Amino acid sequence: MECTVTWTGAAGTRSAMGFVAETGSGHVLAMDGAPDAANPANGGQNLAPRPMETVLAGTGGCTAYDVVLILKRGRHDVRGCSVKLTAERADTDPKVFTRIHMHFTVTGKGIPPAAVQRAIAMSHEKYCSASIMLGKTAQISTGFEIVEV
Repeated sequence: MECTVTWTGAAGTRSAMGFVAETGSGHVLAMDGAPDAANPANGGQNLAPRPMETVLAGTGGCTAYDVVLILKRGRHDVRGCSVKLTAERADTDPKVFTRIHMHFTVTGKGIPPAAVQRAIAMSHEKYCSASIMLGKTAQISTGFEIVEV
């Protein structure tokens, strides 16, 4: 796996802290820093997610992917899945994640709560590299609801 991240704030561009990541699969992701009123040359323009937001979003994508796949493999009629992540970071550098809560909303027909709970546990204990990695610095908690269709 590879990724190239390029600073877009060089020589006369508007965003001092903008970056573009090109993934090995050929996709592009923009990132930007927060505006810095005290020193605009060191801040972004709020044009894209912050790098740490992309880490959190990637973790949500990783675990939601697992949950859907595990439920589908269990032949459950899953029709939707979303996960809302809320996180806290350390106050001092490095400002790692210290707490992350993931609340899953699984939509489907006749999906037993035990199956959803098992899929989430399997993701966090075995399959989701991102959440397992973040679990080294953050306390991760989960919750879920099932929406019957």
